Amino acid sequence: MRIDQYTDLYAVVGHPVRHSLSPVMHNAAFQSKGINAVYLAFETTDIEGAIHGMKALGIRGMSVTIPHKTDVIPYLDDLDSLAEKIGAVNTIVHKEGRLIGYNTDATGALKALEEKRELVDLHCLIVGAGGTARSIGIALKEKGISLAITNRSLSRGKELADTLSCPFVPWDKMESIRPDLLIQTTPVGMTPETGVSSVPEAVLRDGMVVMDVIYNPPHTKLLELAEARECVTISGLNMFVYQGAEQFQLWTSIAPPVSLMRKAIKAALGQAR
Repeated sequence: MRIDQYTDLYAVVGHPVRHSLSPVMHNAAFQSKGINAVYLAFETTDIEGAIHGMKALGIRGMSVTIPHKTDVIPYLDDLDSLAEKIGAVNTIVHKEGRLIGYNTDATGALKALEEKRELVDLHCLIVGAGGTARSIGIALKEKGISLAITNRSLSRGKELADTLSCPFVPWDKMESIRPDLLIQTTPVGMTPETGVSSVPEAVLRDGMVVMDVIYNPPHTKLLELAEARECVTISGLNMFVYQGAEQFQLWTSIAPPVSLMRKAIKAALGQAR
């Protein structure tokens, strides 16, 4: 990888974000395509300052992660129609002095889910009520999937349930419903706080499809519990790669090297273990 006065800068912002493997994935993609660019991680709680800095310094593209996916919107110049509908942004494109927000979480999640199960006639429980939960919920609703939301924070959970016109299930009542599909969208179980699950084992049952959007570690405590209950499990790694591939396409207008991006992430996770 060459770095010189012509190197374009891309970044991910969030808090926490030092654990992110987005730099590994995107730098591998840039290098494989011969693009003179570098992708870095910036851990910050000041999303307004980060976005002003992006425009001032000419940063070409940015990934946005927890907890900034909704808070970033007022500081952007424009939104893609899907991002506007979702009300959350995970990708920013800097084009001719304007910052445009997109959401690739929805596409990444759908591609990962559809590899394991046809998305027809399913009842889905979404665990969490942040930007990722919102984007996945809207994408599934457009597919005709029946939804329910559960979240530790009652107010945030009910707010998302109202937005999606679906039931809210109190956190301590999670075991009362029997979904076909469960999607875990909170950071519980993420590196470095592994070994914990946001979902009680009693919620899981044989044949249920369980997806955890966490990719580091790729095999979370929730997925371990789900496999023991003979559920169909989906790691967040594939969603992560698919959403990253769409980001790459938006930033460069070049077809993303999906297999190479997946290989780079798997190699990095193997080294971490």
